[in-house]
Amino acid sequence: MGLLFKSDFHDEFGSWALAYIPYGGIDFGEILGIAQAVGDGDDWDFYAAWVAVADRFATEATDALAKGRQAVARELFLKASECYATAKHPVFGFPVDPRLVAASRKQMAAFDQAMALLKKPVIPIRIPFEKGSLPAYFIPAVDYPDSVRPLLILTNGYDGTITDMYFASAVAAINRGYHCLLFDGPGQGEVLIEQGIPLRPDWETVVSAVIDVAVTLPLVDVARIVISGWSLGGYLSTRAASGDDRIAACIADPGLPSLSDSFRQFAHDLMGASPEADTNEGSLDQQVLDRLWDAITSNRKLSWSIIQRGFWVNGTKDLRAYLTSLELYTMKGRESLIRCPTLLTMAQNDSLSFAANIFYDSLTCPKTLLTFSADRGAGDHCEMKNRTLLNRYVLDWLDEVLV
Repeated sequence: MGLLFKSDFHDEFGSWALAYIPYGGIDFGEILGIAQAVGDGDDWDFYAAWVAVADRFATEATDALAKGRQAVARELFLKASECYATAKHPVFGFPVDPRLVAASRKQMAAFDQAMALLKKPVIPIRIPFEKGSLPAYFIPAVDYPDSVRPLLILTNGYDGTITDMYFASAVAAINRGYHCLLFDGPGQGEVLIEQGIPLRPDWETVVSAVIDVAVTLPLVDVARIVISGWSLGGYLSTRAASGDDRIAACIADPGLPSLSDSFRQFAHDLMGASPEADTNEGSLDQQVLDRLWDAITSNRKLSWSIIQRGFWVNGTKDLRAYLTSLELYTMKGRESLIRCPTLLTMAQNDSLSFAANIFYDSLTCPKTLLTFSADRGAGDHCEMKNRTLLNRYVLDWLDEVLV
């Protein structure tokens, strides 16, 4: 049984909301009430419980706005957006259920309403990218809404959302004097759900398009543009920094040099995959692949992570194609291309952090490795049980680097 939710699988998603409490997320009592409402229910019961609370917050926000209570309405719209975002996690995947799309649209509508109610209203922008565009938000620093300041560009991971980035990173940053730019890239949020565009390994191409727009914004200090990524974004941020010299600093939470190496580590730990897995997972012997498939399908979390979510995000239809695609997500041979100061994190119990120290050693740029331990509640993936500690240390580092 999980910390709050009866299902460990549901608890992993639901308990993430605890990290957002200090930054204006829903309170502990609300999370506990949702957990009790889900009980022994399935993924759609989880979805329904979170959406019900989200709908209530949205209604209360609309009522507050009608009474001229803009600050209250903003807080409530943000809470609604958080709940819609959380509801989607267990049902995130292909085939895309209409209820997933509905929650995504409600999430961003609530977020838009909240952003419009800031003291300096934030209007959604579109970033031209190839034949389409990416949704983005430029959120100014709280105490410097009209001043030229450093810009922190936040990039997500596999199933994170703009709302998650706002609570997990942006609130702390804008309160510390940084402007923030949040966006969905290929394989993320609207770009995946609405446009059907999968993830891509050359994230430098994506972030360069974002920076092309950022440098035109009058409040951005173009000499102090920072890229920060969490979860899979730990790879994406460093990949971006290796391809665009306009980036003044890079933050990777965690330091993640390779998706294929991470999967190889999992395969060895889980079932002792043969040494041939050390070359190219896409060319594994079919018997090994079948054993991997059996291990994945017999585990609810792995099945969701790889088959339900991973295939969709990576634009693949079977395990061999998925493993082949992972080989493209690597920093091997690109480490020396990162020239800006770079911060890597390594959480004690995070399986994606296993190679952070090796990655750190391979970098030739000014570099820092921050380790986070379980005894401070920060030993898990993305330090979600003590996100305030992570944000304080990261922003302290950034203050010093950008002087």
